[in-house]
Amino acid sequence: MIRNNMMLYGNTMWAGHWLWMLVIAIAVVVPAWRICRRTGYPGWLGLLAVVPFANLVLLYFIAFADWPADKTGGHNG
Repeated sequence: MIRNNMMLYGNTMWAGHWLWMLVIAIAVVVPAWRICRRTGYPGWLGLLAVVPFANLVLLYFIAFADWPADKTGGHNG
């Protein structure tokens, strides 16, 4: 009985899991993308926000590096 239920609902739970992970990834990457662009770095660096440990490197890099937008008079607000 349990095995039959697992076969019936197992794939649905996986689909729901991946859908939820996609929603969370989008909710994290979009702001990180915009922050990277505002600071003068390429927006694709925001994709690092969903990579374990790379997200910490990105955070510290943006926090302590000189922003190219500051040098060119870009808009940081």
